[in-house]
Amino acid sequence: MTPILLLGAGRMGGALIDGWRKAGAFALSDLMVRDPHPTTELQALAGLAVNPPDEELGRAKTVLLAVKPQLWREAAAQAAPHLAPDAVIVSIAAGVSAADISRAFGGRHVARVMPTTAVAIGQGTASLYAADPDARARAHALFAPVASVADLDDEDLMHAATGVSGSAPAYLYAFVEALEAAGVAAGLSEDVSKTLARSTIAGAAALLNASGEDPAELRRQVTSPGGTTQAALEVLMADDGFGPLLEKAVAAAVRRSKELG
Repeated sequence: MTPILLLGAGRMGGALIDGWRKAGAFALSDLMVRDPHPTTELQALAGLAVNPPDEELGRAKTVLLAVKPQLWREAAAQAAPHLAPDAVIVSIAAGVSAADISRAFGGRHVARVMPTTAVAIGQGTASLYAADPDARARAHALFAPVASVADLDDEDLMHAATGVSGSAPAYLYAFVEALEAAGVAAGLSEDVSKTLARSTIAGAAALLNASGEDPAELRRQVTSPGGTTQAALEVLMADDGFGPLLEKAVAAAVRRSKELG
């Protein structure tokens, strides 16, 4: 499946390179990057081919389409004429259908993946759809070393996966941001509130992952009847609380994912 050509090495492409290096998944000499504005850090990686000439692109067995959704057609038009006929395209462009990508890349097989940036530390999540078994296997090989991979049987579910997973790290960061501000409003210093909020959320997430318990059960375990946690949850789980708010947020992400396609 190598060499691997990354079309775009921004936030997500760079995170994948970091994750692969830490996991020992692929040698830098097996990676090529096409990016109009490569970072200094990227260019300093010994063995990584940054912006190789067009004739080198034909060596790529796997092509990771990692540009922003608004730029994917331009990237495809520039690369497709130089690729080998059997190159497999793995796209992480939100909202863009496999059929559209395949057409733009001359009918080549396509897998779609929606990953999270935690691939950089080997703790990512990746939603995956591919109609072709070989493309599915190729995408698994790319992401399994750095992420938990969830296979989807229907491409339309990629929109929901984007709302629930691909966009969700930002939801958590926004929650922690608001929790820190609430701590300051309650009288804590900024430094203390930041330490408490970040460490508590990180620890709770680690426990959820390690225990395998249902989140509702973990919530019940730390909620004493009539205590402080119950008082807070009566606000957060009210009729206008977390449930309907997150449902609206995911629905908005789904709508935007469809618009981008």
